[in-house]
Amino acid sequence: MNIILLGAPGAGKGTEASKIVDTYKLPHISTGDIFRENIKNQTPIGLLAKSYIDKGLLVPDEVTCKIVEERISREDCKNGYMLDGFPRTIAQAEALDKITKIDLVINIDVDFSLLLDRLCGRRVCKDCGETYHLKRLNGETKCARCGGELYQRKDDNPETVQSRLSVYNDQTAPLIEYYTNKGVIFNVDGSTTPEAVHELVSAKLDSMK
Repeated sequence: MNIILLGAPGAGKGTEASKIVDTYKLPHISTGDIFRENIKNQTPIGLLAKSYIDKGLLVPDEVTCKIVEERISREDCKNGYMLDGFPRTIAQAEALDKITKIDLVINIDVDFSLLLDRLCGRRVCKDCGETYHLKRLNGETKCARCGGELYQRKDDNPETVQSRLSVYNDQTAPLIEYYTNKGVIFNVDGSTTPEAVHELVSAKLDSMK
């Protein structure tokens, strides 16, 4: 099964992605990860992407699509995969349609006011990446999982968060209508607990087997 995971920053995509990987053993394909892999390995497409990044430019859609196409052609994706962070725009979605068939788009829907609170209150472990919220830390400054130091990401401040949400609303949110029209969207209320979200997603995925 080929899946896309959609949702605004702070909606809980990362948490749900981990749960889907654990439960269904699908490869989790993040464009950020495959960019870094190709750049590290100095592949031709990686060097091309790096030439844009080094100039502070956005990597063109055609380059991003080529990197995604190469990744989903690998053996571990023959029984399905989960795309996270791609497509981000209608143009990318249309390009993706030319290289693969998407079976399901999971859209984790959360009101922007809640996302602002979530992101500005988020703290991340420097060692293992586990995330917490100030409201639940009760003054604790260490990770409950590994004991690592917790910190606030530089982009988790009100101004930057508002900007990220605005970009998402302008560029990525239109994908909801795009995939709704294709009949493959599955909207999930992300304002509940991660466990509740995963229960709904699992029921949907199990029904499609």
